[in-house]
Amino acid sequence: MEAREFIYRLSLVTGIGLVTKTKLWQAAQTIQRYDQLAVLAQEVGLDWDHTTDLIANFYSPALEEAMVKNAKVPSICLLDEQYPIQLKETATPPLVLYYQGDLSLLQTPSLAVVGSRKPIRYGEICLEQLLPEVVKQGYPIVSGLARGIDSYAHQVALQHDGGVIGVIGTGLDRYYPAENQALQFQVAKKGILLTEYPLGSNPLPYHFPERNRIIAGLCTACLVVMAQTKSGSLITANQALQENRNVLAVPGLINMTYSAGCNQLIAAGARPALTSTDLLEELANPVNSL
Repeated sequence: MEAREFIYRLSLVTGIGLVTKTKLWQAAQTIQRYDQLAVLAQEVGLDWDHTTDLIANFYSPALEEAMVKNAKVPSICLLDEQYPIQLKETATPPLVLYYQGDLSLLQTPSLAVVGSRKPIRYGEICLEQLLPEVVKQGYPIVSGLARGIDSYAHQVALQHDGGVIGVIGTGLDRYYPAENQALQFQVAKKGILLTEYPLGSNPLPYHFPERNRIIAGLCTACLVVMAQTKSGSLITANQALQENRNVLAVPGLINMTYSAGCNQLIAAGARPALTSTDLLEELANPVNSL
């Protein structure tokens, strides 16, 4: 079996997590053996039961069907030159990314924008003031097409003819939330829509923390707008910090629950995002040069 077939099969295997898949891929790359799963499973420390399940799943009729079905969708894998370097260097890069749209946007320094699913008008005003100059300078906006700040960030970028990168937690043939179907079409048409999940994948709860690591890995800098202290937005910000990305936060009133997470980030050393210049300076001076 060639490396490319192995990585696509491995990406479609169910029952094992992202970390295990990454370890299996790294082991296969190290010993250059792609057709002896038992050996690879032993290399990464899988027990007998999990090894048996892995082998059965890897060669199952269901996986064969998924291989044929998803081969019809544009995709890139870790072996491809088009795979973004900054994402490849993260702790658990997606083995495969399915996409619709302009792949070249993944090679450009970009700004991730994350925040509350239920923002008040203040959050929208901040995006209207901060993002137009960023997209005018050619930086795509990366977000997750979730309700609230994510969606509004994409909308502002599109209104100013900016690049957009949408990372979703479903297959490309699913829309979540449902009301964002039209926006998802726009992102795919005028930017790029990305997912590591094959066709037919529904919005399962664990998909979204996994999706967030891709947002953090793709960006040069991450902007947090109206985040609570315990939220997916702060998880994404922390993942960005772990991957040596610049993190900025929009400050808010100290008595606002929705700004508590942002104020906490600033107190911990994140740069306050007060003007577009703050964002542009962080984008122009990444922690790790792209």
